[in-house]
Amino acid sequence: MGISVDWDRFAFTLDEPRSIAVQEAFIRMYEKGRIYRDTRLVNWSSHLRTAVSDLEVDFLELTGPTKLKVPGHDQNKEYTFGTLTEFAYKVKGTDKELIVATTRLETMLGDVAVAVHPDDPRYKDLIGKELEHPFCPQRKMFVIADPVLVIMEFGTGAVKVTPAHDHNDYKCGKRNGLDFITVFDEDGKINHVGGSNF
Repeated sequence: MGISVDWDRFAFTLDEPRSIAVQEAFIRMYEKGRIYRDTRLVNWSSHLRTAVSDLEVDFLELTGPTKLKVPGHDQNKEYTFGTLTEFAYKVKGTDKELIVATTRLETMLGDVAVAVHPDDPRYKDLIGKELEHPFCPQRKMFVIADPVLVIMEFGTGAVKVTPAHDHNDYKCGKRNGLDFITVFDEDGKINHVGGSNF
């Protein structure tokens, strides 16, 4: 087998003429609406300090509290995942509370709403009401109706919504025009937004 190459046409793919051509192609695609810029969720590894493809992630469906080892942590130690924790948000201007159940209590610093199912009779009177965030009192939080995110029979039937930290909440945030508040830094620690009130 052989190859016949025209070495007079040799080029480095990142040299100036090719880079200009790539920029021009992207500009044309953008102007035609074929590409766009947006903020999306990624699988972030605090240990590797990089985004990780969905192809490189092992997704586990937990049916209850489960002990697991965590990469980058002591491999002789296991951590419990899948435990539901309940806490309450006060309904502003009343003595009512709305109890939510979550497996990710630490993300409540980025909560922007609580979702309930529109057909759930327990919460119909609360849809549209403002809630008080216990650690971020300046934040406006409301009870929203979302039949996609909420399963009435699971937990309390009320779901805290943290669009910047959960893929399902991200979609809910997009559907309902909610804010996206990032409360973790690249090391997985609470950042100044999530921890500014402590």
